[in-house]
Amino acid sequence: MFKLIEQQPEISQRELTAALGLNLGKINYCLKAFINRGLVKVNNFRRSNNKLAYAYLLTPQGFEEEARVTVRFFRRVEAEYEILKQEVEHLG
Repeated sequence: MFKLIEQQPEISQRELTAALGLNLGKINYCLKAFINRGLVKVNNFRRSNNKLAYAYLLTPQGFEEEARVTVRFFRRVEAEYEILKQEVEHLG
C-alpha cells in the first residue's frame, strides 16, 4: 500500500481496493491506522470539483516504514533462495 500511495498520492480508497484485492473496509481501517501512527497524512484537494478528493502522502516515518518492509521482504526472499539452493545441491 505504501508504494501505491507514494506513486499515486491522489489514489482513491476504491482504487486501492481494486489494486490490492482487499475490501473497502480493510483499506479504510489500514489508512486510518497509518494516519494515527503518523505514517500517512491526508490533504483535501480544496480546488477540486470533487470535495471528497484526498491526497494520501507518506510522512518521513512512512518512508522509513516502507524501507523497513522492503528490507524484510528481500531478506525473506534471500533466505528462501538459500534454502532452495541447498536443497538442489543436496539432490545433485
